[in-house]
Amino acid sequence: MSTSLPGPDSATVPEIPRPWIERVAGALTHRNFRLVWFAALGSTIGTWMQQYAQALLVFELTQSKFYLGLDAFLAQLPILLFMLIGGVIADRHDRRRLLTGSQYVQASSALILAALVWSGHVTVAFVLALSFVTGCGQAFGGPAYQSMIPSLVPRRDLPNAIALNSTQFNLSRVLGPGVGAAVLATIGTAWCFAVNGVSFFFVIVALSLLQLPPHVPATSRPALAAELKSGLHYVRDNRVMFTLTILVTVSTFLAMPIMTMLPAFATEVLTTHGSAGTRLSMLMASQGLGAILGALIIGSLDTSHRMGRLILRIQFVLGLLIAGFALSTSLPLSLVLLFVSGVFFMLLFSISFSLVQLAVPDDLRGRVVSIYMVALRGGGPIGGIVAGALADRFTTPGVMAVNGGLLALVAVSMVVFRRGRALMTV
Repeated sequence: MSTSLPGPDSATVPEIPRPWIERVAGALTHRNFRLVWFAALGSTIGTWMQQYAQALLVFELTQSKFYLGLDAFLAQLPILLFMLIGGVIADRHDRRRLLTGSQYVQASSALILAALVWSGHVTVAFVLALSFVTGCGQAFGGPAYQSMIPSLVPRRDLPNAIALNSTQFNLSRVLGPGVGAAVLATIGTAWCFAVNGVSFFFVIVALSLLQLPPHVPATSRPALAAELKSGLHYVRDNRVMFTLTILVTVSTFLAMPIMTMLPAFATEVLTTHGSAGTRLSMLMASQGLGAILGALIIGSLDTSHRMGRLILRIQFVLGLLIAGFALSTSLPLSLVLLFVSGVFFMLLFSISFSLVQLAVPDDLRGRVVSIYMVALRGGGPIGGIVAGALADRFTTPGVMAVNGGLLALVAVSMVVFRRGRALMTV
């Protein structure tokens, strides 16, 4: 499948300024992107339903915050192990077929978990194993999906497409836990997993309807190891790309555990206003709503220059917000802090990913995107398992308050270091 950037965009033709609404939703005017976006929205709602129910299931089975972190870690471990290879494969093979295969793997995992819960044979070991299998599907499907996006929209709509992908992800984060809470309360936990399994077929159908040029395999290509090495060398030698990769690794390591620890906050810290399940769905929805607003803000920004300095400022504020949430014992205040942190979280990672997508050559896109996604997806689970282990030994609020402070400190230190100053030039 060709992944060249379609459309009439040209450096010699000045772009006519567009109204705000067109900048915010311009990518949805393209049929291929629209098909994938709505299918992904339905599927990701199912995924968040499962994550909501699975977090409660793991905590119910173990009563351990360490196992919450371990489950998140095992779901992302294949990202660390296989996604770089998945990026090379995405540059060599039909990305649509790779993505379709990954949907079948994830659907099977969800349906098996539903059957285990229905039959009463579920154990935490089964849950952890199926999280790993799901992660394997994502490790190969993720680079294929992200590398396919530039073939769905013109270049000028690429930042908007990335922002809209974040919007659907976080809109589903808002809807998924609420729907999951209703499903769990009325017809049981197993149905949360079963509905998620079926939802992957939305994406499979949408992919089959895409109108894309046929994939033409290269007649000869270097060995897989050589192509992987070329992608790693590109990131290493490009100062801005290297800095973004390091920054996103550290940021997710410190920031993402807040989501992993939400069941503990809902159960042990914020003990008013309904059941723990209700409080958890409110916390997840609040962060997701903030992320949606952040994605809308991104749609109105000019991401063509001077975004590096803004990234560091956003990270500094995000660290303070996480520390504030960790120290809060009021549910309303915690919801507000999570909402605002969702805005800044989305701004941080969407702007950095836009910079990556706009800068990378298309023939290296799968490999470079996979390296960035390893940083993005790998830091959080490792941080989650570390934070979970420390929270079992100390306190969850204390650990996350330290994480937030360190996140703000990293932003300040990046201004001082030479590599960090390189980021401030873009």
